[in-house]
Amino acid sequence: MKRSTLVWIIISGVLLFTGYRLNNALNKSITKFDAEARYVFNREEGNAKEEIKKQIREGQLLQNEERFFRIADLLNVWGNVTPGRFEIKKGATGWEIMQTLKNNQQSNQVDFTIKKLQTKEGLSSIIGRRFLTDSATAYKFLTSLDSLAPLGVDTHTVFTLIIPDNFSIHYKSDTRKILEHFKQKSDSFWVADNRLDKVAQSGLTKKQFYILASIVEEESAKDDEKGNIASVYLNRMRRGMRLGADPTVKFALRRFDLRRILNEDLKVQSPYNTYVNSGLPPGPICTPSAATIDAMLPVPATNYLFFVAKDDFSGYHVFTTNYNDHLAFAEKYRKALDEQHIKR
Repeated sequence: MKRSTLVWIIISGVLLFTGYRLNNALNKSITKFDAEARYVFNREEGNAKEEIKKQIREGQLLQNEERFFRIADLLNVWGNVTPGRFEIKKGATGWEIMQTLKNNQQSNQVDFTIKKLQTKEGLSSIIGRRFLTDSATAYKFLTSLDSLAPLGVDTHTVFTLIIPDNFSIHYKSDTRKILEHFKQKSDSFWVADNRLDKVAQSGLTKKQFYILASIVEEESAKDDEKGNIASVYLNRMRRGMRLGADPTVKFALRRFDLRRILNEDLKVQSPYNTYVNSGLPPGPICTPSAATIDAMLPVPATNYLFFVAKDDFSGYHVFTTNYNDHLAFAEKYRKALDEQHIKR
């Protein structure tokens, strides 16, 4: 066999082997995240390569990311990338991701769902992960009274702009634009089905009703008893009683997972602690669902002043009109917690 022929066979073999490995690397899923999709941004013209690489590294989005980058550089996938937002779907192959970048296939409309928010940090994180602005900038806006005032809210009531739902907003929208979109959709919700008229029957403003709904949202997952829970709190307010709502204590403590509230918890100093302060807290403790709001409207007329979870852990509550009966049912629930060894 001639030397030149042998060299050619060796080169061909190397190329075939390299091609096989390249094809194998590109045609299998390389994503590492559990979400349905993650997004990377190219914020500046001419800086796509380094910026997107940095986000993939920091987000730990891909398996064998350095190998992916070497192949991407070899195939020059960065040349056509302009400023924008790019989607990496769960289970995407290396080839699919490279095609997205090489063809500059941007995903500029952000489709997302808000189910329940409890903190401004949570909303800031959603904005920072999905939009061009970052979470720190979003949080700064959400904690600035001057920024929020034109929207008719303050740092306590900003969540009253949000009715949990599906949203579709352009990725370049800043925090103000995003909140304006929330507000527009929320305003449409309130004017529909005579909701504002039903709210007025309770004697509360729309914001106050939203705050009350946020407490009810955290009290029960059972829509068919949420009206009665709302009636308890309205009856207490009308009598000048403190609300004494356990979810407000959890919010004040930032301990949202607590299953048992202790006496020492009731003393926490916070404007949100309704065991210490009279009236409604200064803002909502979560974003209540449309289902919760509708379950409360109109608030039924009852004589209930107390309620406590049933000791069968069904998620339902026992409603009473006097304190002695309430104490008896509360003791049953405490014993049930002890039997289940639920301490916190």
